[in-house]
Amino acid sequence: MVQCKKTPKKITWKSIILSCYKTNSSLQETEKEVLKQGSFQRLSLSDITKSSSVEDISNSFTGSKLYTFTLEELREVTHNFSRSNLLGEGGFGPVYKGFFDDKLRLGLEAQPVAVKVLDLDGFQGHMEWLAEIIVLGQLRHPHLVKLIGYCCKDEHRLLVYEYMARGSLENQLFRRYSAAMPWSTRMKIALGAAKGLAFLHEADKPVIYRDFKTSNILLDSDYTAKLSDFGLAKDGPEGEDTHITTCIMGTQGYAAPEYIMTGHLTTMSDVYSFGVVLLELLTGKRVMDKTRPRREQSLVERVRPLLKDQRKLYHVIDLRLEGQFPAKEAQKVAALAYKCLSHHPKSRPMMTDVVKILDLLQDFDDIEKGPFVYVAMDEGDDRDHARRKGGKLKERKPTKKKLQYRGTP
Repeated sequence: MVQCKKTPKKITWKSIILSCYKTNSSLQETEKEVLKQGSFQRLSLSDITKSSSVEDISNSFTGSKLYTFTLEELREVTHNFSRSNLLGEGGFGPVYKGFFDDKLRLGLEAQPVAVKVLDLDGFQGHMEWLAEIIVLGQLRHPHLVKLIGYCCKDEHRLLVYEYMARGSLENQLFRRYSAAMPWSTRMKIALGAAKGLAFLHEADKPVIYRDFKTSNILLDSDYTAKLSDFGLAKDGPEGEDTHITTCIMGTQGYAAPEYIMTGHLTTMSDVYSFGVVLLELLTGKRVMDKTRPRREQSLVERVRPLLKDQRKLYHVIDLRLEGQFPAKEAQKVAALAYKCLSHHPKSRPMMTDVVKILDLLQDFDDIEKGPFVYVAMDEGDDRDHARRKGGKLKERKPTKKKLQYRGTP
């Protein structure tokens, strides 16, 4: 571990970009630039992507405090990017766990961190790295993952984030051989993710996330949800523009139908993606199931028609919950998911309205309320069909007895 203390470095966004193409000596000089404190106009993603030369960017500003790290420092804190420290791997590249002691930088406290390394043979590159810095370097919110700093050395691009102890929602929700995620935890995560998305949409310059999915929602030890991975983010339409037109990117199953068909992107595209994640939370099933026949692989196409019918809703809700959820609130969540997944963008709610609805559904106590008993038919060879076809939920008075789950095991 590096023992010498270094003073925090505040830099311009222009210096971040230009420094990647300078020698080490000039990089040291660039990083010493300090801007005046005060109000500033937020740098947009288009200021980078539409500029033929980064030297043309005149809208420099003072952003949130970011630290610059050397490649050697990040090698050391991750034990040379050891596989034993590997947390996962995404479109940008692998992510490693590391640990900063309080001697690495003055003002930087000792803490575990996540170090994301650009895969030089992958589909993402310098522009996605910049997009991440531009968004998370300027926008701070309790439901956006915190960017601590970055490293830019020759062709290497690295990003350093706060460590999220429980990993992604994808890993927690679909993990095999573990207890089902409780209803209250699912709703807490849904609300947190909705608040993060609403914050992006309501920014002075709206940001369209474009890659909202379970693997990009990270969870801390208390299951507080934070959005991560902004490499595909785009500036939202401004002025009289109703949408922006861009190449179609994202993850199968999460992209809004109008975006896939036309390339037209709006904040409502994110709302659709949120509806997909909300449906995954409701059902406990992945958005795409390749083991099913081709026409049944899409969770949205398979389940959305059932959300409006209260009698069919019990065919939808995750069986692993064993009835331990509030029936009326579940109906409201299903109705919200149905609206978010509308084929007509204008029929979808704004994320601020989604937050208001979910905020009212946070009072359920998984232990003290209930129990809700799911009564299922015993006959029939198809156990899943027996549970769903003949089952119905009954709300019982509170009792100290454990939840009784009747039906075939």
